[in-house]
Formats: sequence, C-alpha cells, structure tokens
Amino acid sequence: MRVLNFILIVLILPLAVLAQDIEIFGYFEPQLMVAKIKDDFVQMSSNKLRVDLKCQPGEQFTFGANFDYITYHGKTKWDILEYLPENVVNEASQINFLGYEINPYLYPYEDRQFLDNAYLKISFKRADVTIGKQQISLGTGYVWNPTDVFNKKEIIDPTYEQPGHNAFRLDVPIKGNWGFTALYAPTDDWKYSDLLIKLQGNLLHFDFSILGIQKNWNFTDARIFDFINMNFYQLNTKRHILGVDFAGEILGIGVWGEYARNWIKIDNDIWNDYLTHFNQFYFQLGGEVPQLMSIKKDYQEWVLGFDYTFDFQTYVMCEFYRNTFAKADEHQYDFNDWMHYFLAETKTITRDQLYLFIQHPLTDLINIGCSGIYSMSDGSAGMVPMITYNIFENVDLTAIGNYFFGKQGTAYAENLGNGGILRARVYF
Repeated sequence: MRVLNFILIVLILPLAVLAQDIEIFGYFEPQLMVAKIKDDFVQMSSNKLRVDLKCQPGEQFTFGANFDYITYHGKTKWDILEYLPENVVNEASQINFLGYEINPYLYPYEDRQFLDNAYLKISFKRADVTIGKQQISLGTGYVWNPTDVFNKKEIIDPTYEQPGHNAFRLDVPIKGNWGFTALYAPTDDWKYSDLLIKLQGNLLHFDFSILGIQKNWNFTDARIFDFINMNFYQLNTKRHILGVDFAGEILGIGVWGEYARNWIKIDNDIWNDYLTHFNQFYFQLGGEVPQLMSIKKDYQEWVLGFDYTFDFQTYVMCEFYRNTFAKADEHQYDFNDWMHYFLAETKTITRDQLYLFIQHPLTDLINIGCSGIYSMSDGSAGMVPMITYNIFENVDLTAIGNYFFGKQGTAYAENLGNGGILRARVYF
C-alpha cells in the first residue's frame, strides 16, 4: 500500500505543479463529544483540517487528493471492557508480561496526519481508468449497505464521509444507461487481493446493480494476544459476495433495497496457524481452555427501505436490515461477537433491526430531525436527535445526541453510554 502511494506521489505531483488551474478547498471541523459512562461524565474534543486538491493537467486527466490532519484532546484512551456486558468480560485475556499487567483493550485516539485520497483519473474514448487511493461507495442503503465491504457507517451519523481505498478501477459505459465496473485492490498476498465486477443500469425507472466481490477479510480473536506483533490474532479469510441492489420510485415514494450472499473461505494453512497460536497461548496461560472462535461461512444480508417528503416539507424514512451472520438472541452474544462489531469486522451484533428517521426544515437555515433504531432481535432501542444550523454562508453547526434504552447485554444497552456531539464545520 505504501509503495502504491509513493508511486502516485512521484507520478502525479509534477502534473499538479504544472497545471494551470489547481483548485484548493476543504474545511476545518472542531468537535466536542460528551458522554455519560456509568456515573461519570467524560469528554473528548478533536480538531480536523481537511485540504482538498483538484486539477486537470489535460482534457483526459483529472487529479484529486485529500489530506487530513486531526488532533484529539481530553479522554483519548477508552477501555472497551467498560462497555461490554458482565457475562462476556470474563472471556477477555489477562495479560502479564515480564511482571507488568497489560490491558490490550485500551483503544487510543492518537493525533493523525494522513493522505485520505490521491488518485489519477484517465478518460479514454470508451472507458475511464482511476488509479490510486479513491472513494469506493457501493449500495443504495442509507444506514446499512450489505454490498459495501469497504466501508462501515456509524448509526449515530451514517452520512459522515468515508475513507479512501487503494485500488485500480475501470469504468466502461455500455449501450444506453448501462455500464460495467471492474476493480482491483492489491494486498500482501496476491491470492487474497480484492476484486470487484459490477454491472449497473436502468430498467423500468429503477437503477439496478449486480456485482460479484472477493475481499480479503480478517476476523480478530480478541482473546489471543500476539506478543511478537503486540496485537490480537487475526484470522485471514477470503470473503466472496454475490449481490444486487436497486433504487427507484413508486407513486412518489422512494424505494431501495440490497441483497448480499456471503461465503467465507478459510484456507487450511491459515486455520492450522490459528490452531497453533490458540493452543500455544492458552498453554502458556494455563487454566480452562475456551472454545475456538466460531465463524459462520455462509450467510445473507439484505436491506429494504423507503422515504417520502410531504408537501409541508417533512421528510420521513424507514429502513429494515437483516444479517444472518449475527445472532437473534442477546444471550448468545459472546466476547468476540462484540469485538468484531467494535473493530468493524461485522456491521452489526444483532440480527434484525429497524431504523426510522424524520426531518423538518424549521427555517431556511435550521433543520431539526430525529432517528430511532430498534433491534427486533433483542428488544433494545436508541434515539438520536439532531439539529443543523447554517449559521453563516460557509459555516455549519451540528448537534447530535444519542440515548440508548436497552438492558445490559443487548445491542443498544444503556451501559454503552449516552451523550452527544457538538460539531462546527467551516468551509474554504
């Protein structure tokens, strides 16, 4: 990945320097997050500067790049174990290294400076080729995208920007409104490289896509700590997906949906390596040996949603999501289920969910809204009120709250913490 970034910088930056018209824009975003964890109030603030560059060295070439600079302040280390139900915390490993107690479940927010996107798009007569770190957005769902294996949305703020991904992309228009997309993203082992083939078009006033994907996918066994890499053991797998999505309108009501059939393939040498690490780790610790990490190798995901805007400008939206990789009973959630969810290795910990959203323009500059999330599997729920204010032409203020009402051990339990976010964004 670093080699690809270096090649892009060497090849593309001279073009950007020589270009007569370079667009420089972006935003500055200070943010404050406040949360009540058990009986304590904690806060963390961040400052994000995003600088975007775009230029066209020629009619057939487009160069774009995004640089992010983020600093964190306040509570910058979060102990994941504090948010897990008591019945699974005992599965966590107690690490003692050279006489020192180590807590590997502390998640740090560290200052970051990184190249989020850097790509070159070359437009030929019959195709477009995009090379570099670029946005890859798949699916039609608002909160959940079963066909999108590159990004995971946050339920509290599902529209927030997604990171870029290294890839080589080919887009070929076909007759009419149809087109073909192919994507290749290299990994350490070429056999595990990410591959995507997608056919998209329009039929009966609906947009359709059919796609096939191979994605390098890791599952972390957060009970096994690798002292050599100073990290948890990750099981390397191939995830194969056959998916379809659609979006359109029926009688003035927006309708969309996605379906993905997933197959997880674990090579024998990879599984044997996992067994070796598992046995060695628990042999060193002694005591009772737990069960091996369980990975469902064949499962389905699907989303169905609709939205409507009334004449008085109130917007309503509803989306249902099912993921058969997740479990239908909160008593079955184990430690690794929670960790897979926190580490974005799964999109959910609960099988069936319903999302509702309503928004209304209070004035020309102020929008108020509220979303609700309900797990039909474990009965937990959450509410996310929101208000946005375009205070000046290039300045937006956003306030987001989050309140969970579920019992401990459920997907939206109170012990996950209630609080809110206050965010400003200044565009330039």
